[in-house]
Amino acid sequence: MTNATAPRTAAPTRATLTPIYWGVVAYTALGLIGGVYYRELTKAHDYLGSTQLSVVHTHLLALGTLLGLILLVLERTFALSRTAQWKPFLVAYHAGLVVTVAMLTIKGTLQVLGSAAASSPAISGISGLGHILLTVSLVLLLMGLKKRLAA
Repeated sequence: MTNATAPRTAAPTRATLTPIYWGVVAYTALGLIGGVYYRELTKAHDYLGSTQLSVVHTHLLALGTLLGLILLVLERTFALSRTAQWKPFLVAYHAGLVVTVAMLTIKGTLQVLGSAAASSPAISGISGLGHILLTVSLVLLLMGLKKRLAA
């Protein structure tokens, strides 16, 4: 291969791909556990109303598993970890997803248990912060992807 046809950057290393993979595994397991928790808690309390627990499963599988699998492909293809946005993206992404899902779980559990604390503005505020972190992370991801597309 001549210099004219050589790739601009080397392929991502196992060190960058492996943590993404284990994140996918963790979010998949948590998503499945979240679905079982929702089903069992509502069944144990004969709860038939709507609850935030019903979306814990889908948040983890969509934002954790599916986005994680997409990240594996993007990292493998574009070496996003070579951008300045990568580490801040990962921190905001994981923190945002964990905070959001934790607050959904707390609020949903309180709803099933019939607690007045379920409507606490603090829970909504903290959940909102998780969503803001997720938004910031997606902006950072897109900024890093744009840089790598131009490289």
